[in-house]
This record gives sequence, C-alpha cells and structure tokens, in this order.
Amino acid sequence: MDTIKGLLIDLDGTLYHGHQMIPGADLLIAALRKAGIPFLFVTNNSSRTAESVAEHLRDMGIEARGEEVCTSSLAAARYIAEESPGAAVAILGEAGLHEACADAGLTLVTQSPQYVVQGIDRSFTYDALAQASRWILGGAKFVLTNPDLMLPSDDGIMPGAGTIGAAIEAASGVAPIVIGKPESHLITFAASILGIDSSQAVMVGDNMRTDIAAGAGAGCRTILVLTGLTTMYNLDYYKSVTGVTPDEICNDLTELMTLLGV
Repeated sequence: MDTIKGLLIDLDGTLYHGHQMIPGADLLIAALRKAGIPFLFVTNNSSRTAESVAEHLRDMGIEARGEEVCTSSLAAARYIAEESPGAAVAILGEAGLHEACADAGLTLVTQSPQYVVQGIDRSFTYDALAQASRWILGGAKFVLTNPDLMLPSDDGIMPGAGTIGAAIEAASGVAPIVIGKPESHLITFAASILGIDSSQAVMVGDNMRTDIAAGAGAGCRTILVLTGLTTMYNLDYYKSVTGVTPDEICNDLTELMTLLGV
C-alpha cells in the first residue's frame, strides 16, 4: 500500500450506521491524519451540505472538516459547470444541492432551464414531476445526483433520489446522466480534489454495488470493509452481480488500519 496517494472513504456503513459510529472510525481518521495520508469522505448523500456532513461526523466523535467532504451534489454541480459554465439549472433537491449549484456559478432558475438537476427531494410533488418532465422533453439535460432507490432513516426505509429519478425518467422517456456511485463521476471528481488521478486513489467502502463498483469503474484500487451491507455470506453474490472483485477485504476498521500501516 506504499503507493497510495489518497483514500476515498465512504460514510454510511463504513464509518457509521445512521447516528452510531462504527468502532474504530475515529481512530482510523486520526491515524490517517498522523500518517499524512490524504483522504476525502465521499458520499452519495445530496441533501446535506459538505459542512453539515462534517458536523454529523463530529457529533459522533470523528474529526472532520467541510472541505474534506465530497458529496454527489458537489460532483453534479461541477459536472454541469464544466460542461456549460453558468448554465441555467432547475433544481429538484434540498439544501446541499442548491448550495453546490450556486457555489459552482450556475444560474438557478424556475423557468426554461438548460439542465434539470435532481437529488433527494422530500417535498417532491406531482406538479414538480410534470414540470420536470416537460422541461426535459423540451430539451433540458437531466442530471441525477445519485441512483439510490431507498434510504435508511430513523422512521424506517424511505424512497431515495433514484426513486424520484425513475419517475421522471418514466414520464419523460429520457434516462438521466447519473453522477453518484456506482457511476464513476463522483469518484473521479473526488480524486481531482486531492490532486491525483483515480488510478492513484483507493476507494474504501462497505457496499459492493456502489462503493466498490464505482471505485473499480473509475480505475481505483478498492478495499471492501465488512462493516455494513456486504458480508462474507453475500460477498460471492455481489461479486457475481457486479462483476467486480475488491483488491482487499477487511473484516473491520482495525484490520483496515493494519493494512494501511497506520
């Protein structure tokens, strides 16, 4: 692992479950800092701002700063800004997506957008579905922050950004450009923030379908930690459905620290 130039670390299922820190997460981040290994927290979450994500981590005892967080909203905004600087965008999403698009210099509009950019939107309505579909049918590009169909919450499972995106796709007949995991846009963007190529980065995560598939697709090396969704019991199944095999597997974060030599 001596050639690692940066780590891209998933959050939910890797460092915490909801509001509960996974044992060793605080020690891992502290050890990376001490060793001087660059890293970013990389998440499909589009609702929170980077600082809000960092605050969530700090509340659990994991040292984090907003500039160390890369969200699917930030990556989506950068994708649009690089393709069409200052583009007019209509947003179906929450605070994290609004802030990311504004900070990227995009023009937030409610009429005649060049892009419809959509993330999780817990105030989504039928009227919003109809309007987004009309814009897309009229030529606006459809960008989806992340394809997660369902999300965990304190009240149980809830529909994710991907479920809303599926409704818009069904109504418009147009498939979105997907930014978040398992697509590679988020990973290549995160690597660029660290100033490295994806091939010089290592993706660490618990989910074979998203984290490991996205890392492999972006050309990263990958480390699967068995702290969340993927277990030794379902690993072969996920290898089969993704066509991906992680470069390394760690049972927990203590094993990960040993592997990294920190």
